[in-house]
Amino acid sequence: MAMDPKKKSVLQAVSLVVVMGGLAWASVPFYDWFCRVTGFGGATGVAEVESDVILDQTIKVRFDASLERNMPWEFTPVAREMEIRIGETGLAFYEAYNPTDKPVAGSASYNVAPYEAGGFFIKIACFCFEEQILMPGERVQMPVSFYVDPEIVTDRDAKHTNHITLSYTFYEIDLPEDAAQAALVTDSETSIN
Repeated sequence: MAMDPKKKSVLQAVSLVVVMGGLAWASVPFYDWFCRVTGFGGATGVAEVESDVILDQTIKVRFDASLERNMPWEFTPVAREMEIRIGETGLAFYEAYNPTDKPVAGSASYNVAPYEAGGFFIKIACFCFEEQILMPGERVQMPVSFYVDPEIVTDRDAKHTNHITLSYTFYEIDLPEDAAQAALVTDSETSIN
């Protein structure tokens, strides 16, 4: 028994919309996974321990900081550059300041340039792994510990890299429920006094 051509067309159109929606939904996590695995787009690696190989060869690491357009914080690297041996664990600090009269929550996105070095820049611990909340007038120094994987010196594309730039961009996020409640309590206490 043949299907009515109009019903067949509608079924095909609905199927196409469902498939395209599914692909769109899956594309973001797939792309994120792809970037983390390959270092594509300057995505960095993550490790729980330091490198057990340290070379005599050094590399310069530059630090960059920016803010999304409406983010009210001030954000800057404490030092703009450091030179470390490849495989050696480095420790850098970024400073953030909330000049407003309210708590502000933020999250940092990051990348590494040149992109070829992304998969060889390994973070051990980073403020960017968690959201950050700064109270009014609060100033903090946030650490990132990292190393450059010694395999960079044998990689066809990355072996000529003599400097790496680590860039962070902070953007504002909604305050978590407990922080928002604390801010309301503080505001009400201030208005009573």
